[in-house]
Amino acid sequence: MFQEHTEVPTRRSGWIEVIAGSMFSGKTEELIRRAKRAQIAKLRVQIFKPGVDTRYADDAVVTHDRTSLDCQVVQSSDQLHLLAAGYDVIGIDEAQFMDEGIVDVVNALANAGTRVIIAGLDMDFAGKPFGPMPQLMAVAEFVTKVHAICVRTGELAHYSHRLEAEQGTILLGSQNEYEPVSRAVFTQIQNESPSHVPGDTD
Repeated sequence: MFQEHTEVPTRRSGWIEVIAGSMFSGKTEELIRRAKRAQIAKLRVQIFKPGVDTRYADDAVVTHDRTSLDCQVVQSSDQLHLLAAGYDVIGIDEAQFMDEGIVDVVNALANAGTRVIIAGLDMDFAGKPFGPMPQLMAVAEFVTKVHAICVRTGELAHYSHRLEAEQGTILLGSQNEYEPVSRAVFTQIQNESPSHVPGDTD
């Protein structure tokens, strides 16, 4: 018996890319590079950043050497989901400042065929996983770890050492507030800290 073949419609594949690292490691620079290449390919591209990031410019993502790309500011992952509709590629800078709902949002966008490029700090000044970044790295198809150069040893730097005494997790900063350091230097700083207790993992 002849059975008519029914084609299953194919859908454009989306995916998630995460660019993670310390301060001054080139995360935003790499986000901008990928976004510009997508623009050259005539794709519809939009960059977003959380409202808490008020450094350099209100309507652009800006690297520490002042390379920039226009963006939209969002106050929540729900707002991002609404504004991201209709784009082929979206970028999210400083994703560590987004709320936990960002994980579900980027999964939904990728499932719908959007390429999502995320840049953010993987660890805070205390060397702890930062915000939703661990979950974002877990669900991403591609994870790129970028490194700065340790200002004290010249080795690869993976940690962001805070120079200010402020202890809150969120402190927007530049070279005046942070310095990139290697694991060995960060460990030495932690051991020399007055608040450090041997064996304490907090």
